[in-house]
Amino acid sequence: MQELVEGVGEIVWGPLTIALLVGTGLFLSVRLRFIQLFRLGLSLRIASGRDVEDSLTGELSHFSALTVALSAAIGNGNIAGVATAIALGGPGAIFWMWVTALVGMATVFASTTLALRFRVYDPETGYAGGPMYYIERGLGPKWKPLAQFFALCAIIAAYGTGNMVEANSVADTLEFSLRDIVGYEPRVGTVFGVKLAIGILYGALIWLVIVGGIRRIGRVVSRLVPLMFVVYVGSALVVLGLNADAVPAAFVSIISDAFTGTAATGGFAGAAVMTTIQFGVARGVFSNEAGLGTTPIAMAAVRSDEPVRAGLVAMNGPLFDTLVVCTITALVIITTGVWTTGVSGSELTTMAFNSAVPDLGKLAVTLSLLFFSFSSVVGWSYYGDRGTGYLFGNRRIRVYRKLFCLLLPLGAVMDLELIWGLCDIANGLMAVPNLIALLLLSPLVVRMTRDYFERKATEAVV
Repeated sequence: MQELVEGVGEIVWGPLTIALLVGTGLFLSVRLRFIQLFRLGLSLRIASGRDVEDSLTGELSHFSALTVALSAAIGNGNIAGVATAIALGGPGAIFWMWVTALVGMATVFASTTLALRFRVYDPETGYAGGPMYYIERGLGPKWKPLAQFFALCAIIAAYGTGNMVEANSVADTLEFSLRDIVGYEPRVGTVFGVKLAIGILYGALIWLVIVGGIRRIGRVVSRLVPLMFVVYVGSALVVLGLNADAVPAAFVSIISDAFTGTAATGGFAGAAVMTTIQFGVARGVFSNEAGLGTTPIAMAAVRSDEPVRAGLVAMNGPLFDTLVVCTITALVIITTGVWTTGVSGSELTTMAFNSAVPDLGKLAVTLSLLFFSFSSVVGWSYYGDRGTGYLFGNRRIRVYRKLFCLLLPLGAVMDLELIWGLCDIANGLMAVPNLIALLLLSPLVVRMTRDYFERKATEAVV
């Protein structure tokens, strides 16, 4: 069964899907005249609250909605995913992560613009939007099965990737930290109990956040996400400061190896150009989720009457997630030289931090993993929440939330190799209906964007 799941996973996340993800982003970038570059300043002003809108309809500020999207996107992929990309594809993989993020900004802009255009309001649960709504309402009722397929995949991925897998990672990290940092030595047979206790506490904390709906989620993550950035990015900058002389060479290797591949050295087996591209693009998409259709679900609750404004804010997601956080992680790994040791995943990132700042580096990565994991679970809970409401109605949302929290202790103690594979497939399949809708509705996005900036130009003249 495990081999079958792995085989299907390789197909789902294979070259065709990657080409569709990047190709759609490039297509939208061209059609929107590279809005992610020429309107970046405006998007940052709106996100920061310096460009305020007069008429406000919604539940979250632009900043809070963006942090909800970032809370789900910024997770273990920024720590373990980057390390894996370098360990298997060499430094050049980071260049292709940059490319994925750059074109992904246009994908996120388009999908969020459509999410605001076709969102719905329910007095009981508030605003709801995302691919399932713009597929059905934008393309027409005959496309509803595709919308339902997306919602189902979102629920499966939320229960797995955004729940049990994260709980397992947290339990492993805390149990190891108790032994390695605190000095706790568990008796035979007590490790299960320790992880179960961690999972129960974790589930209770998550319940306290998600039971309050999007407003409480927004309040929590709008404080948590900036704190995550300070802890992790601040720690990384300390390491880079200690290795400042190696930073220019790291950038050179990232760019040059992207087109030449990387020769075998130390414990690194070497990588051809296609391997470098594959791991860079795959890990880039996994990190920033551009094209999967998750970000527009969060952004649909934003207080705004202008879909294009929300789209401009949303495209900052891949910017901060990949071009900032992932790049800093990569530079730490490359400048410390540990990427040639043959180690991969979060262990490699921890090794890099710890080699520069012994003990404190390990502690910084551990704290960051816990922050990132908690925020990811909270963010993904909302995606499954909206998918449940769309498929089964509001009455089932509370059942979904209870089951979501009850599965966290289970995930903390289980061997999740098979579940991870299944949820990875569901995660990848979410992209298919979303990208189909984006391509078919791209003329509408272009018209809405052109109309918005023409109106703003007229207002400025008046």
